[in-house]
Amino acid sequence: MRDLLTGSRIRERRQIAGLRQAELARQVGISASYLNLIEHNRRRIGGKLLVDIAGALAVEPSVLTQGIEATLISALREAAADAVGQQAEIETLEEFAGRFPGWSGVLAQMHRRVVSLERTVATLSDRLTHDPHLAASMHEVLSTAAAIRSTAAILADPQDIDAEWQDRFHQNLHQDAERLADSSKALVTYLDESDTAKDPRGAPLEEVEVFLEARGYSFPELDAGQGADVIDLGGLNTSAARNLAGEWLRQSEADAKAMPLDALKTTLADGDPNPLELARRFSVDLPTVFRRLAGLPEGVLSRPVGLVICDGSGSILFLKPVPGLSLPRHGEACPHWPLFSALNRPLVPIRRQVAQQGRAAAMFECHAYAWPHGVSGYEQEPSYRAAMLIRPLVDAEPNAETTRVGPSCRICPSGDCGSRREPSILSEGF
Repeated sequence: MRDLLTGSRIRERRQIAGLRQAELARQVGISASYLNLIEHNRRRIGGKLLVDIAGALAVEPSVLTQGIEATLISALREAAADAVGQQAEIETLEEFAGRFPGWSGVLAQMHRRVVSLERTVATLSDRLTHDPHLAASMHEVLSTAAAIRSTAAILADPQDIDAEWQDRFHQNLHQDAERLADSSKALVTYLDESDTAKDPRGAPLEEVEVFLEARGYSFPELDAGQGADVIDLGGLNTSAARNLAGEWLRQSEADAKAMPLDALKTTLADGDPNPLELARRFSVDLPTVFRRLAGLPEGVLSRPVGLVICDGSGSILFLKPVPGLSLPRHGEACPHWPLFSALNRPLVPIRRQVAQQGRAAAMFECHAYAWPHGVSGYEQEPSYRAAMLIRPLVDAEPNAETTRVGPSCRICPSGDCGSRREPSILSEGF
């Protein structure tokens, strides 16, 4: 009976992780239709596919194969880990779930709801801060409302106003009201379209990332020896995005030549990749290795690989996510990520085991490296960039030092962090 419910548990965990069915299917190398059959318990699952799906969902395989008690206990552990100012009796979780399955289900459901709402708040906050179209629209609405208020205040003044001036004020009031209505309608339309769009785009960098994600971050044309110019850039609407995409593709072409796919597959057949060994094997630098691993076709690596690149200010220039990663695209990222530590130690390779705190708790293996990106002239300081390779960890290394990071200070549960920029709303009872 337990095996018959594995598909339902996969669907539940996928929804908790915020993954679409097609996205999870692509990560584990199966079709969306086959995953749909699995999630509806019409196909049995086990072996490597079960392990791959569990890794993509950042859970133990036993969570997917065991009964409802195991799922509840896992959810209660996550809730207890996220609790602020409360010490839950972890040793009695199994007894609690067994004696009170109903209340356990309520707590698990509320925790999932908090996770979903927190993700929504973070997305909206990021968007309100950095969406130029939204900022301009809000400025237009507020400016028009202020103009209407000023005109109305003049007309409400008890002092007599010439009829000619009254007509002018009334005309201005009417024009401003129409402008406010048009601006509000345009803003609502933009928000509705953004919420329903399959590939919402903002800045050129984000537009390029949508383009790369649609191609799976992999380009067989480059591995076949064809040039970057043969790749169709259709779907990129701005010249800035096309220029950035062309630059990325030309860099990927050079990476593919420096690390040919066949030779790389042979090297990777011995086990998980070690970036430093690969750099020595192919006589390339670490950024080349990071980019190449992040752009490999699906199925070459046993675990998904993410990549983050930033400039010297810490601004994210490129982000290929992995399941469970909670790293803001624009600002407010946790300074304890190895990506930012590397900027303080240029040319020094960094390897860290990272524990992501908060609602989306997860473990990652991270490799980071910073390098001079360009020098403008003699006696000029070089500009730096840093890159971080990210791989999910199912089993943490027991003796390895672990770096704790949070999603952002505003929703980070860590109470003893010396790098905190602002108080967490979790301390206010949320």
